[in-house]
Amino acid sequence: MDKQIQSYFIDLQSEDKNLQYEAFNQIIAATKVEVDWTYDVWDQLKKALTDPNNHQRSRAAQFLCHLAISDPEKRILDDYRAIWQVTYDKKFVTARHTLQTIWRIGLAGEEQKEIIVSSLANRFINGTDEKNYALIRYDILQGLRNLYDEIKDEKIKQIALDLIEKEEDPKYKKKYSTVWKKA
Repeated sequence: MDKQIQSYFIDLQSEDKNLQYEAFNQIIAATKVEVDWTYDVWDQLKKALTDPNNHQRSRAAQFLCHLAISDPEKRILDDYRAIWQVTYDKKFVTARHTLQTIWRIGLAGEEQKEIIVSSLANRFINGTDEKNYALIRYDILQGLRNLYDEIKDEKIKQIALDLIEKEEDPKYKKKYSTVWKKA
């Protein structure tokens, strides 16, 4: 791992919130493409998924989602449940940030895509008892759209459209449909 990336990970522990934010954004930007330092930080990030600090949990989950494309050993498949658990975090903002990023795991390969699409669809269908379920459903559909936009898999589009059809409230159905306009 180069010294600049190392310094960003160090800056995440700073007391300076602006420095933390800048470091977070730099790591996210770096991980939009494949990197060669994935396994230098993997175990540390996996451990942070259960950190008492919700910011640590959120960042760890988001980084692991981004690093999935740089995971030739497919560790993400073994650690997926731990990341998915953060989408149910007691801090809604942490859960939501993870849910909004988890679709990126689907960019890593066919197995990863299948687990993501299946998990998101299942949560959409069975998550109506969750607090803020309408917002969660919107995030699920947006994640599916993001994945579709990247890989153009028509099955993903059809699954999302089928999910929207399951919505019984016309107000929410209309809102959810906006995510898939012009697809």
